[in-house]
Amino acid sequence: MIPSKPLAGLKVVELGTLIAGPFASRICAEFGAEVIKVESPDGGDPLRKWRKLYEGTSLWWFVQARNKQSITLNLKHEDGREVLKKLLSEADILIENFRPGVLEKLGLGWHVLHALNPRLVMVRLSGFGQSGPMQDQPGFGAVGESMGGLRYITGFEDRPPVRTGISIGDSIAALWGVVGALMALRHREVNGGQGQVVDVALYEATFAMMESMVPEFDVFGFIRERTGNIMPGITPSSIHTCGDGKHIQIGANGDAIFQRFMRAIHREDLASDPALADNAGRDARRDELYGVIDRWAASLPLSEVEAVLVRAEVPASRIYSAEDMFKDPQFLAREMFLSAKLPDGKPFKMPGIVPKLSETPGGVEWTGPQLGEHNQAVLSRLGYSAEQIAALKDGGAI
Repeated sequence: MIPSKPLAGLKVVELGTLIAGPFASRICAEFGAEVIKVESPDGGDPLRKWRKLYEGTSLWWFVQARNKQSITLNLKHEDGREVLKKLLSEADILIENFRPGVLEKLGLGWHVLHALNPRLVMVRLSGFGQSGPMQDQPGFGAVGESMGGLRYITGFEDRPPVRTGISIGDSIAALWGVVGALMALRHREVNGGQGQVVDVALYEATFAMMESMVPEFDVFGFIRERTGNIMPGITPSSIHTCGDGKHIQIGANGDAIFQRFMRAIHREDLASDPALADNAGRDARRDELYGVIDRWAASLPLSEVEAVLVRAEVPASRIYSAEDMFKDPQFLAREMFLSAKLPDGKPFKMPGIVPKLSETPGGVEWTGPQLGEHNQAVLSRLGYSAEQIAALKDGGAI
């Protein structure tokens, strides 16, 4: 018997576009929730056209919307809003990432929806949250990363701040949104509570990840600055260039690990130096140590550097490209690439499921749907007849 997924039985309605809201609902869909994605009839989620397209549709879309049902609703149309209210009257979670106030202007604010369905959990993802002097301002993930502190500390000290390479602020906010939704559901189911609002601001989602930044400033007036690939106080831990021009991250900052590493590269003098027995001592001589490691790494190709580090049990990793990942036995053993098919039948790989649950694992049943692909099925389940659905379409509501 195949076990049910852990979120089976939950109904989630997504009023989201692009990254934060859709990523949150994607996680729910992967673990068994019925996710109904509401899109504008006029083109749908812009993510459908982002980055690399295959026959006019984003490859990202096929991943971000997997396991979801797509319906089209014109929320500026009264009949479209009525369909949404019917959906929400029986939903467990609403995930939305509009600018604060948009749903209120449509007559779909929290108080209206809570009265309609007291059990509803409403996850609201926005740039600055649902309160405060900046609540009405637009904010993307890049803005949240900047205000939340991530951009300030990312990069090299002699250059301007840089981005991390992906829209990490949006994805972090999505994760907090799912965590909050599950907390709210537990309160509802275990404590007998009602639904509530989960208010996630992108800048706060990033800010929450900033480690010891707040107490360090408050107690010492210390402002963490950009330090490139190293972190002062944790030495040695950095990226090094090998003799063949390839790069490797080496984290030898544990006391015993450092000693093993130095012996492996024939530096017994450093391994046995009492001044280097702890992080504080090593950090005081970090330029010397990084010079030693740089010269050693540069003397060998990446494969030989890796072999030495594996034998010495030193945490390390080459800097993986997508090509590296596709060939890596660890990725393959953990099923981090799932096989799927594009609409024309062409096979392709998509990312596997995270996290791994031993008894009720998540999975992918289908890839991102066509715009409005599930209009008929969803509206029929809500009690609309074929004639009523046709009338909604003719009237511009769907």
